[in-house]
Amino acid sequence: MSKVEFKQDMPPPGGYKPIHFKRVPAKTFFGGWAIIGGYLGMTAGAAYLYYLNVKAVKARELEMRCVSLAIYPMLLAERDREFLKQLRRNRDEERELMKNVEGWKVGTWYGEPIYKTKPTDHLVDPMFFDYYVHSSYKDCSTRADIGLLS
Repeated sequence: MSKVEFKQDMPPPGGYKPIHFKRVPAKTFFGGWAIIGGYLGMTAGAAYLYYLNVKAVKARELEMRCVSLAIYPMLLAERDREFLKQLRRNRDEERELMKNVEGWKVGTWYGEPIYKTKPTDHLVDPMFFDYYVHSSYKDCSTRADIGLLS
């Protein structure tokens, strides 16, 4: 058995360097008053931009309201015009369908007026299904939104 000589581990000559255990605070760029001032400045700038945005949105809404009020009578007139044109198409289609029926008068039921209480010079609004009498069933049910077709 060989004999190994024991050697003690010792510090380096001159000793170890000192251990840093003190707290090292982070570098501060802004103080408390600077941060509060920055916050107030950003809030004031954001409030001003918000004010400008609200003003622009209100101006756009006013313009759109004015446009819709200006165009509304024309849209009503166009709707009424198309309504009358459809009534004329229905009348012409009835005349074409019933031209071979003896004694048939357009707008009556075998010569009997449908609307007896109204004077003849007044427009009588037809019922919904009378208005769409010559259209396809799918178009009529879609327009009626009654869910007859899925």
